Amino acid sequence: FNSGAAKVSIPILSEAGVPQVSPANTYVGLTTNEDGSEPGEPDKYYPTGDRTYVRIVPRDTIQAAALVTLMKQEGCTKVAVTNDKEVYGAGLARVIELSAKEQGLELTGNDPIDKNAANYRSLAQKHKAAGADCFVYAGITANNAVQLFKDFAAALPDAKLYGPDGVAETGFVSEKDGGIPEDLNPRVKVTVATLAPDQYPPEGQEFFKEFTEKFSVDNPDPYAIYGYEAMKLALDAIERSGTGEKADIKKALFETKDRQSVLGTYSIDENGDTTLTDYGVYAIEDGALKFDQTIKAQTQ
Repeated sequence: FNSGAAKVSIPILSEAGVPQVSPANTYVGLTTNEDGSEPGEPDKYYPTGDRTYVRIVPRDTIQAAALVTLMKQEGCTKVAVTNDKEVYGAGLARVIELSAKEQGLELTGNDPIDKNAANYRSLAQKHKAAGADCFVYAGITANNAVQLFKDFAAALPDAKLYGPDGVAETGFVSEKDGGIPEDLNPRVKVTVATLAPDQYPPEGQEFFKEFTEKFSVDNPDPYAIYGYEAMKLALDAIERSGTGEKADIKKALFETKDRQSVLGTYSIDENGDTTLTDYGVYAIEDGALKFDQTIKAQTQ
Protein backbone atom coordinates (compact mmCIF):
# COMPACT_ATOMS: atom_id res chain seq x y z
CA PHE A 1 0.00 0.00 0.00
CA ASN A 2 2.79 2.45 0.90
CA SER A 3 5.76 3.15 -1.39
CA GLY A 4 8.23 3.02 1.50
CA ALA A 5 7.03 -0.49 2.35
CA ALA A 6 7.24 -1.54 -1.30
CA LYS A 7 10.86 -0.39 -1.42
CA VAL A 8 11.56 -3.09 1.18
CA SER A 9 9.25 -5.81 -0.10
CA ILE A 10 10.01 -5.67 -3.84
CA PRO A 11 13.62 -6.98 -3.66
CA ILE A 12 12.63 -9.82 -1.31
CA LEU A 13 9.69 -10.91 -3.45
CA SER A 14 11.60 -10.37 -6.69
CA GLU A 15 14.45 -12.61 -5.54
CA ALA A 16 11.89 -15.31 -4.74
CA GLY A 17 10.06 -14.76 -8.05
CA VAL A 18 6.82 -13.81 -6.29
CA PRO A 19 4.54 -11.54 -8.35
CA GLN A 20 3.34 -8.37 -6.60
CA VAL A 21 0.43 -6.05 -7.45
CA SER A 22 0.10 -2.68 -5.74
CA PRO A 23 -3.17 -0.75 -5.46
CA ALA A 24 -1.52 2.45 -4.21
CA ASN A 25 2.27 2.84 -4.69
CA THR A 26 3.08 5.94 -6.75
CA TYR A 27 6.80 6.59 -6.09
CA VAL A 28 8.59 6.99 -9.44
CA GLY A 29 11.75 5.02 -8.64
CA LEU A 30 9.98 1.72 -7.99
CA THR A 31 9.60 1.18 -11.73
CA THR A 32 11.58 3.82 -13.65
CA ASN A 33 14.64 6.07 -13.49
CA GLU A 34 12.61 9.14 -14.49
CA ASP A 35 13.06 12.49 -12.75
CA GLY A 36 12.17 12.11 -9.09
CA SER A 37 13.93 8.76 -8.73
CA GLU A 38 17.24 8.24 -6.90
CA PRO A 39 20.55 6.88 -8.29
CA GLY A 40 20.41 3.12 -8.86
CA GLU A 41 16.62 3.01 -9.14
CA PRO A 42 14.72 0.98 -10.14
CA ASP A 43 17.37 -1.69 -10.85
CA LYS A 44 18.43 -2.02 -7.21
CA TYR A 45 14.97 -3.31 -6.32
CA TYR A 46 15.30 -6.24 -8.73
CA PRO A 47 18.51 -8.06 -7.67
CA THR A 48 17.97 -10.88 -10.16
CA GLY A 49 17.08 -8.49 -12.97
CA ASP A 50 13.62 -10.05 -13.02
CA ARG A 51 10.69 -7.62 -12.86
CA THR A 52 7.97 -9.05 -10.63
CA TYR A 53 6.12 -5.89 -9.57
CA VAL A 54 3.20 -4.08 -11.20
CA ARG A 55 0.97 -1.24 -10.01
CA ILE A 56 -2.45 -0.08 -11.14
CA VAL A 57 -2.10 3.60 -10.14
CA PRO A 58 -0.19 6.21 -12.18
CA ARG A 59 3.31 7.09 -10.89
CA ASP A 60 4.09 10.41 -9.24
CA THR A 61 5.47 12.18 -12.32
CA ILE A 62 1.83 12.27 -13.41
CA GLN A 63 0.46 13.18 -9.96
CA ALA A 64 2.98 16.03 -9.58
CA ALA A 65 2.04 17.43 -12.97
CA ALA A 66 -1.64 17.18 -12.03
CA LEU A 67 -1.06 19.08 -8.77
CA VAL A 68 0.90 21.84 -10.50
CA THR A 69 -1.68 22.08 -13.29
CA LEU A 70 -4.43 22.39 -10.65
CA MET A 71 -2.58 25.05 -8.66
CA LYS A 72 -1.96 27.12 -11.79
CA GLN A 73 -5.60 26.79 -12.81
CA GLU A 74 -6.66 28.09 -9.41
CA GLY A 75 -4.45 31.18 -9.54
CA CYS A 76 -1.48 30.20 -7.39
CA THR A 77 1.65 32.25 -8.16
CA LYS A 78 4.06 31.33 -5.32
CA VAL A 79 3.72 27.91 -3.70
CA ALA A 80 5.16 26.66 -0.40
CA VAL A 81 6.15 22.98 -0.67
CA THR A 82 6.80 20.67 2.28
CA ASN A 83 7.48 16.93 2.35
CA ASP A 84 7.63 14.23 5.03
CA LYS A 85 11.15 13.00 4.04
CA GLU A 86 9.92 9.48 3.27
CA VAL A 87 10.32 7.64 -0.05
CA TYR A 88 6.91 8.68 -1.37
CA GLY A 89 6.79 12.22 0.03
CA ALA A 90 10.34 13.30 -0.79
CA GLY A 91 10.08 11.77 -4.26
CA LEU A 92 6.76 13.46 -4.99
CA ALA A 93 8.12 16.81 -3.78
CA ARG A 94 11.07 16.48 -6.18
CA VAL A 95 8.82 15.93 -9.16
CA ILE A 96 6.52 18.79 -8.04
CA GLU A 97 9.61 21.02 -8.18
CA LEU A 98 10.45 19.79 -11.67
CA SER A 99 6.89 20.12 -12.92
CA ALA A 100 6.59 23.62 -11.45
CA LYS A 101 9.72 24.64 -13.35
CA GLU A 102 8.31 23.19 -16.59
CA GLN A 103 4.95 24.89 -16.12
CA GLY A 104 6.33 28.23 -14.92
CA LEU A 105 5.07 28.15 -11.34
CA GLU A 106 7.28 29.73 -8.67
CA LEU A 107 8.01 27.92 -5.39
CA THR A 108 9.01 29.54 -2.11
CA GLY A 109 10.91 26.41 -1.11
CA ASN A 110 10.66 22.66 -0.63
CA ASP A 111 11.18 21.88 3.04
CA PRO A 112 11.37 18.46 4.71
CA ILE A 113 9.48 18.32 8.00
CA ASP A 114 10.09 16.56 11.28
CA LYS A 115 7.02 14.36 11.75
CA ASN A 116 7.48 14.52 15.53
CA ALA A 117 7.50 18.33 15.75
CA ALA A 118 4.97 19.94 18.10
CA ASN A 119 4.11 22.52 15.43
CA TYR A 120 5.30 24.08 12.17
CA ARG A 121 4.62 27.74 12.89
CA SER A 122 8.15 29.00 12.21
CA LEU A 123 8.32 27.08 8.93
CA ALA A 124 4.97 28.53 7.89
CA GLN A 125 6.15 32.04 8.78
CA LYS A 126 9.26 31.53 6.64
CA HIS A 127 7.11 30.78 3.59
CA LYS A 128 4.76 33.65 4.42
CA ALA A 129 7.73 36.01 4.41
CA ALA A 130 8.73 34.64 1.00
CA GLY A 131 5.31 35.59 -0.37
CA ALA A 132 3.62 32.18 -0.60
CA ASP A 133 -0.03 32.37 -1.67
CA CYS A 134 -0.62 28.59 -1.82
CA PHE A 135 0.64 25.53 0.06
CA VAL A 136 1.16 21.90 -0.95
CA TYR A 137 2.27 18.95 1.18
CA ALA A 138 3.91 15.84 -0.24
CA GLY A 139 3.53 12.99 2.22
CA ILE A 140 1.13 10.83 4.18
CA THR A 141 -1.42 11.66 6.85
CA ALA A 142 0.40 9.71 9.58
CA ASN A 143 3.43 12.02 9.46
CA ASN A 144 1.69 14.89 11.29
CA ALA A 145 -0.11 16.22 8.22
CA VAL A 146 -3.05 17.59 10.21
CA GLN A 147 -0.86 19.81 12.41
CA LEU A 148 1.09 20.94 9.34
CA PHE A 149 -2.05 22.05 7.51
CA LYS A 150 -3.40 23.82 10.59
CA ASP A 151 -0.20 25.84 11.02
CA PHE A 152 0.14 26.79 7.35
CA ALA A 153 -3.55 27.69 7.18
CA ALA A 154 -3.12 30.03 10.15
CA ALA A 155 0.02 31.68 8.74
CA LEU A 156 -1.44 32.01 5.24
CA PRO A 157 -5.11 32.84 5.93
CA ASP A 158 -5.97 33.47 2.26
CA ALA A 159 -3.97 30.57 0.80
CA LYS A 160 -5.40 27.54 -0.94
CA LEU A 161 -4.07 24.27 0.53
CA TYR A 162 -3.28 21.12 -1.48
CA GLY A 163 -2.38 17.51 -0.75
CA PRO A 164 -1.72 14.31 -2.70
CA ASP A 165 -3.24 10.84 -2.55
CA GLY A 166 -1.23 10.24 0.64
CA VAL A 167 -3.83 12.27 2.56
CA ALA A 168 -6.91 11.23 0.56
CA GLU A 169 -8.46 9.37 3.46
CA THR A 170 -10.94 9.78 6.29
CA GLY A 171 -8.20 10.19 8.91
CA PHE A 172 -7.12 13.43 7.24
CA VAL A 173 -10.37 14.97 6.00
CA SER A 174 -12.72 14.17 8.92
CA GLU A 175 -12.31 16.26 12.08
CA LYS A 176 -14.22 13.72 14.18
CA ASP A 177 -11.70 11.07 13.08
CA GLY A 178 -8.70 13.21 13.99
CA GLY A 179 -8.47 15.10 10.71
CA ILE A 180 -8.28 18.78 9.82
CA PRO A 181 -10.73 21.24 11.42
CA GLU A 182 -13.97 21.51 9.48
CA ASP A 183 -13.50 25.24 8.90
CA LEU A 184 -10.53 24.41 6.67
CA ASN A 185 -12.62 22.18 4.38
CA PRO A 186 -13.35 24.87 1.76
CA ARG A 187 -9.63 25.68 1.37
CA VAL A 188 -8.29 22.16 0.82
CA LYS A 189 -8.14 20.03 -2.33
CA VAL A 190 -6.36 16.72 -2.86
CA THR A 191 -5.40 14.76 -5.96
CA VAL A 192 -5.89 11.03 -6.25
CA ALA A 193 -6.05 8.75 -9.26
CA THR A 194 -9.75 8.06 -8.88
CA LEU A 195 -12.69 9.76 -10.52
CA ALA A 196 -16.32 10.43 -9.66
CA PRO A 197 -18.35 7.22 -9.47
CA ASP A 198 -20.47 8.36 -12.42
CA GLN A 199 -17.34 8.78 -14.57
CA TYR A 200 -16.41 5.11 -14.29
CA PRO A 201 -17.56 2.43 -16.70
CA PRO A 202 -20.66 0.41 -15.73
CA GLU A 203 -18.52 -2.13 -13.83
CA GLY A 204 -17.05 0.67 -11.71
CA GLN A 205 -20.42 2.23 -11.01
CA GLU A 206 -21.72 -1.17 -9.92
CA PHE A 207 -18.72 -1.52 -7.58
CA PHE A 208 -19.54 1.78 -5.84
CA LYS A 209 -23.20 0.83 -5.56
CA GLU A 210 -22.43 -2.55 -3.98
CA PHE A 211 -19.68 -1.18 -1.72
CA THR A 212 -21.99 1.56 -0.44
CA GLU A 213 -24.77 -0.94 0.25
CA LYS A 214 -22.50 -3.42 2.02
CA PHE A 215 -20.57 -0.96 4.22
CA SER A 216 -23.20 1.80 4.59
CA VAL A 217 -20.87 4.60 3.46
CA ASP A 218 -21.90 7.37 1.08
CA ASN A 219 -18.35 8.26 0.02
CA PRO A 220 -16.02 5.23 -0.07
CA ASP A 221 -12.35 6.16 0.39
CA PRO A 222 -10.89 6.48 -3.12
CA TYR A 223 -8.57 3.50 -2.70
CA ALA A 224 -11.41 1.06 -2.09
CA ILE A 225 -11.85 0.58 -5.83
CA TYR A 226 -8.08 0.18 -6.31
CA GLY A 227 -7.88 -2.52 -3.67
CA TYR A 228 -10.70 -4.33 -5.42
CA GLU A 229 -9.08 -4.06 -8.87
CA ALA A 230 -5.65 -5.13 -7.56
CA MET A 231 -7.15 -8.42 -6.41
CA LYS A 232 -9.23 -8.80 -9.58
CA LEU A 233 -6.07 -8.35 -11.69
CA ALA A 234 -4.18 -10.89 -9.55
CA LEU A 235 -6.97 -13.46 -9.90
CA ASP A 236 -7.21 -12.78 -13.65
CA ALA A 237 -3.44 -13.28 -14.05
CA ILE A 238 -3.59 -16.56 -12.12
CA GLU A 239 -6.34 -17.75 -14.45
CA ARG A 240 -4.55 -16.56 -17.59
CA SER A 241 -1.31 -18.22 -16.46
CA GLY A 242 -2.87 -21.60 -17.15
CA THR A 243 -0.64 -23.25 -14.54
CA GLY A 244 -0.82 -21.17 -11.36
CA GLU A 245 3.00 -21.18 -11.24
CA LYS A 246 4.69 -17.97 -10.06
CA ALA A 247 6.66 -17.39 -13.26
CA ASP A 248 3.58 -17.86 -15.43
CA ILE A 249 1.46 -15.57 -13.25
CA LYS A 250 4.14 -12.88 -13.45
CA LYS A 251 4.28 -13.26 -17.24
CA ALA A 252 0.50 -12.92 -17.42
CA LEU A 253 0.58 -9.74 -15.32
CA PHE A 254 3.05 -8.09 -17.70
CA GLU A 255 1.03 -9.27 -20.69
CA THR A 256 -2.07 -7.44 -19.42
CA LYS A 257 -3.37 -5.51 -22.45
CA ASP A 258 -6.57 -3.50 -22.86
CA ARG A 259 -8.03 -4.94 -19.68
CA GLN A 260 -11.61 -3.84 -19.13
CA SER A 261 -11.98 -3.18 -15.43
CA VAL A 262 -13.82 -1.18 -12.80
CA LEU A 263 -11.19 1.53 -13.35
CA GLY A 264 -11.64 1.62 -17.11
CA THR A 265 -9.55 0.01 -19.84
CA TYR A 266 -5.80 -0.18 -19.19
CA SER A 267 -2.63 -2.09 -20.02
CA ILE A 268 0.51 -2.84 -17.99
CA ASP A 269 3.73 -1.67 -19.67
CA GLU A 270 7.18 -3.29 -19.62
CA ASN A 271 8.09 -1.43 -16.41
CA GLY A 272 5.00 -2.64 -14.57
CA ASP A 273 3.18 0.69 -14.85
CA THR A 274 -0.46 1.24 -15.80
CA THR A 275 -1.44 3.18 -18.91
CA LEU A 276 -4.11 5.09 -16.92
CA THR A 277 -3.12 8.75 -16.43
CA ASP A 278 -6.15 10.80 -15.36
CA TYR A 279 -6.13 12.26 -11.84
CA GLY A 280 -9.21 13.19 -9.91
CA VAL A 281 -9.35 16.33 -7.78
CA TYR A 282 -11.35 16.04 -4.58
CA ALA A 283 -12.69 18.87 -2.44
CA ILE A 284 -13.75 18.32 1.17
CA GLU A 285 -17.33 18.81 2.31
CA ASP A 286 -18.57 18.07 5.81
CA GLY A 287 -15.43 16.08 6.57
CA ALA A 288 -15.70 13.84 3.49
CA LEU A 289 -13.95 13.72 0.13
CA LYS A 290 -16.18 14.96 -2.69
CA PHE A 291 -15.21 14.65 -6.34
CA ASP A 292 -14.47 18.05 -7.89
CA GLN A 293 -12.97 17.56 -11.36
CA THR A 294 -10.69 15.47 -13.54
CA ILE A 295 -7.25 16.90 -14.27
CA LYS A 296 -5.45 16.16 -17.51
CA ALA A 297 -1.90 16.63 -16.25
CA GLN A 298 0.28 18.97 -18.31
CA THR A 299 3.40 16.84 -18.80
CA GLN A 300 6.18 17.40 -21.29
